[in-house]
Amino acid sequence: MSAVGDQVRKFLDESVYQSVIWKSVFRHGFPDTDRNRTLVVLSNLFLHLHPAKLKGHAVRMRYTWCMGGLSFFMFLILTISGVFLMFYYRPTPEYAYQDIVALREDVPLGMFMRNVHRWGAHSMVLIVWLHMLRVFMTGSYKAPREFNWAIGVILLKLTLLLSFTGYLLPWDQLAIWAITVGTNMARATPFLGHEGPGASLIGYDDFKVVHSKSDIRFALLGGSIVGPSALLRFYVLHCVFLPLVAGFLMAVHFWRIRKDGFSAPL
Repeated sequence: MSAVGDQVRKFLDESVYQSVIWKSVFRHGFPDTDRNRTLVVLSNLFLHLHPAKLKGHAVRMRYTWCMGGLSFFMFLILTISGVFLMFYYRPTPEYAYQDIVALREDVPLGMFMRNVHRWGAHSMVLIVWLHMLRVFMTGSYKAPREFNWAIGVILLKLTLLLSFTGYLLPWDQLAIWAITVGTNMARATPFLGHEGPGASLIGYDDFKVVHSKSDIRFALLGGSIVGPSALLRFYVLHCVFLPLVAGFLMAVHFWRIRKDGFSAPL
């Protein structure tokens, strides 16, 4: 049996590990030594996100709660389910609500896909909040991880914005009035809303009750009311712009974890 194993290893070493194809993919040979194992991790696109070595107590469930990994997992679930939903949804007032009804009534597993996306969104908001709480309670935001904490705060805001922008897409009464209330609140945004502090900087006259065409509410809605332009803009924000920004910042977030090292309790 040992002779057979030696022959198999010899065959792999000569025919596979020394081949041009294998060396073009794996730059440091078969990971049969500590050095090769470390080099394989450091040079791999996916494996390099984790340090080659780390302390065991830094990744224990009772310390990390696994909230960071679960947050990314929920983002993947939402991305996949969202792509499936895009095949059956048209972002126009004439068809948006009808398509949501068709998902529930006509499309095979349509209700399942929508519920996966909906409950996944609720779960991601909760999990990201718990992740931020864990990082704060364990002091993992302290030096040298201040920059990554700031990235995490931005990702939290993007998570909430993703949830908010998806609210309008069903185009029912709940969605329309929820977005109406939310965008009306945006009028009081400092320096960006025509009713907020610093409104004079965007050319708003305090003595005229008019809707400025240069504030954040007008930019979100594409007008002064919740209409077709608002639906299209929220659709693009929800399906394209915000996910791309969040995905980029997640990559930065993971890279900083790799560079700063996993936080560990004192």
